[in-house]
Amino acid sequence: MGNLGSITNMIKRVGFSSEITSDLLKIESASKIILPGVGHFDKAMQNIISLGLLDIIKKKALVDKTPILGICLGMQLMCKNSEEGNEKGIGLINAEVKKFKFSNNILYKVPHMGWNLINISKESPLLFGMNETPRFYFVHSYYVMCNDINDVLSTTSYGFDFHSSFAHNNIMGVQFHPEKSHKFGMQLLKNFINL
Repeated sequence: MGNLGSITNMIKRVGFSSEITSDLLKIESASKIILPGVGHFDKAMQNIISLGLLDIIKKKALVDKTPILGICLGMQLMCKNSEEGNEKGIGLINAEVKKFKFSNNILYKVPHMGWNLINISKESPLLFGMNETPRFYFVHSYYVMCNDINDVLSTTSYGFDFHSSFAHNNIMGVQFHPEKSHKFGMQLLKNFINL
């Protein structure tokens, strides 16, 4: 479910290779994992479960401590639950997914779409080299709120401040699309691959 080709192309552009797979043995041997996603939370979780990926993702992230990066819906799937559906999330991080609700739908349209700044909350190798004010491309109707403020890597303002990225040890997520975010996205993906 998602932006697989765009991510693969951006990784190639920064000088690395990647493989799109749901093969358990290949995931078991992976040195890094990117969990992308575009679409509906429940459908994506049902796909993860039906493909037998839930246990291997949890093992790689929580036991093996393999660096894992969730992008957009992939970030949301790493949380405990979502207002978008009834399925439980993977639960890699203590966070919940909420729906944007605004009284002024002219000023703040849903989905939140387009370029926006991120305000970095803590140091992380994922955001290494972002000396200018980093701008990323967003497309989402739901947002993440971390229950532990120490997990918040960045916030973004859209009607209010929401958590646009998180980092808890080897577990990282970004609400924006680095594969559509030009130099900042390239730097972020390069940083992740070099962890």
